[in-house]
Amino acid sequence: MVEARAQATMESVYEIRHAFDFYRHNQSQTEMMNPFHSVAEINGSPYLNDEFINGKVYTTSKTQFVDIPLRLNIYNDQVEFRNAEGKVYAIATPEIIELIEFGEYLIEYLPFQRGNKSSTGYFLVLEKGEASLYSKLKITLEQPKRAGGYQEAQPARFIERPATYFVKIGTEPAKEIAKKKDIEEVFGAKNEKIIEYINSGKIKPNDEDALKELVKYYNSL
Repeated sequence: MVEARAQATMESVYEIRHAFDFYRHNQSQTEMMNPFHSVAEINGSPYLNDEFINGKVYTTSKTQFVDIPLRLNIYNDQVEFRNAEGKVYAIATPEIIELIEFGEYLIEYLPFQRGNKSSTGYFLVLEKGEASLYSKLKITLEQPKRAGGYQEAQPARFIERPATYFVKIGTEPAKEIAKKKDIEEVFGAKNEKIIEYINSGKIKPNDEDALKELVKYYNSL
């Protein structure tokens, strides 16, 4: 399981620090710590997990912060934490984050490419290795609708959209797998066995299980 492997590997080499140090560390990074604003009047949820789950934050400076109440705001693409006073903030400097672990989730903040555009964002980790597989979750906000004709007024609502999948090879940015051609371009450079595997199997860009098996096979060569 990805979570167990990552945890076993990382915990042995990271300096362990606790929640208080994490709050102080984040507040020292920037003064632009914006409290979370209520979405009580909007139907649905912007979160992967509505309730905070105690978790761990691993940084690029090899520090492990433990017992941090965390949740992922998919709509804003932010990881939020709750401090000792109960106030909610977003992690101010995600670029120093190496891995976030809470509940059954592993999250990384990565540079990625979608077509010709480059950006950074949070991803769920599905498989790790020389090739790593990630899912990018998406929630959109539908604006409220006024009553008219036979239609009643409807409040604004968050709508969950299908996840998209990204593959990261080595230190390269994660690349979106939006069509079969993307699969061939990302994996095809390894050797002919990968090409044969892709061509012989029914691998679709939106088939998470098939992509997991492809990544596992790539990493086994």
